[in-house]
Amino acid sequence: MARRAERDPYADFLRSFSLLVVILWHWCFTILVWNDDGPYATNPLGFTSGLWIATWLLQVMPLFFYIGAYVHLKSWERAAARGERLWHFALRQAKSLAIPSAALLVTWVILGIIVGIVFDLDWMGRAVLMVLSPLWFVVAYLVFVCLMPISVWLHRRYDALVLVFLGGLAVIVDVLRFRYQVPGIEWVNMVFVWGFAFQLGYFHGRISGVDSAPRYSDGRIDWEYQSPRSAQQARIMAAAGLFALIGLVFSGLYPGSMVGVPGEGSNMAPPTVCIVALTIFQVGVAELVRPSVLRGLARGGLFSHATAVFTRFALPLFLFHTTGMALSRGLEWTIFGTQVQAVAPTMTWWLLRPVAIIGPLLATLPVIYLFGRRWQTQTVTPPPRILPIVDEEVGDGGDGPLARARPSPPVMGPLKTVRPVRLRRRTAERLAPPDPGTTDPDVPDPRAQATHPGAQAAAVGAPANRAAAAPAAGRVGWGRRKAR
Repeated sequence: MARRAERDPYADFLRSFSLLVVILWHWCFTILVWNDDGPYATNPLGFTSGLWIATWLLQVMPLFFYIGAYVHLKSWERAAARGERLWHFALRQAKSLAIPSAALLVTWVILGIIVGIVFDLDWMGRAVLMVLSPLWFVVAYLVFVCLMPISVWLHRRYDALVLVFLGGLAVIVDVLRFRYQVPGIEWVNMVFVWGFAFQLGYFHGRISGVDSAPRYSDGRIDWEYQSPRSAQQARIMAAAGLFALIGLVFSGLYPGSMVGVPGEGSNMAPPTVCIVALTIFQVGVAELVRPSVLRGLARGGLFSHATAVFTRFALPLFLFHTTGMALSRGLEWTIFGTQVQAVAPTMTWWLLRPVAIIGPLLATLPVIYLFGRRWQTQTVTPPPRILPIVDEEVGDGGDGPLARARPSPPVMGPLKTVRPVRLRRRTAERLAPPDPGTTDPDVPDPRAQATHPGAQAAAVGAPANRAAAAPAAGRVGWGRRKAR
């Protein structure tokens, strides 16, 4: 029997944390401006000086691609042990995310068409596009999940050389884009830049050291362990990524913000080589804080419980958070008018940011209750299992919905059949007579030695008469069977 595969609590935390940052950013820092031709979205980065540096920590999509690849790789290793093919596994994983995303997309498109025609609203298409805009990253993520058979093969054959080529190709694309003004070439970096972040996730076990982490006496992994080598690697990655970002941004070729700012260039749409440096920087920072975060999760309390709850509802909350935001803003505009929010953020606007999430949250929860409960994921802190049991789906970081999880077999079930089979095999071996056609007269029969102490003593005490030892042992075996 296989020991239950433990979930990596830090992988759960990083995935839920990165989605939470995206959700809170949209709820708190999206400024919707209503013009004569409909609503437009902007953010406070265009009205402040120096705030863009906060995006080096708050633009966490590279971190999501990184840890997501590691989770899928570990889940695939367990699926491969069950005989599942990699292409089938990749499509199954992509299907679990593509179905709810496609349902959301189709619903909003149909709703936008109907409302736009009935009420003659020219801006309805733009509003639908704003609600569905976060799905761009879902599409990119699904592409790399489907391409796992290729990326895993490259990882096993060429290891870190794949990262070198992906990063180098991203640099070449930027050179062609900015130096030679090749039209449309910038979108090729959707493959190279996000592919770099995804491919780097296959190295998470080495970067963090969890593949070689010590275990407790009951077999559980010490997730908080961080070797000096891992800590040194994390410091190197954080420093290298930070200095690369500083050099790229202050060269004047790239904007400082890692999110889109209206009226300025973007490092995200399409991505630039700055996102490669950002990925290295954030992975190093994430590894440096890993022991502290895991200690906080192990202590329990509000932090641990909040992380577990959000991990359970992370996917539906991300998918429907812009829907809840649209419902909240629509109700607000209906009651107070469309001019309730100024374009430039004021001091009052900044002070109200903590409470700005209340309206979208209250509007999103009913949507999740009605449509999103099917896609809840597993919690982050399952109880430790000391007995070796079989569990096929645990340990994947919550990538499969609870509705599809299969229950584990009973803990003590297999033991009822193992022991009687072994007793019958021993009895048969002890009572079976030796085969005269295959018995070597110069080699004592081990079955006779194991079943009769006198035969053992005869074999040891009379080494000169080996020819007589085997027949004697054979008679002992027959004698025991006849007496029975």
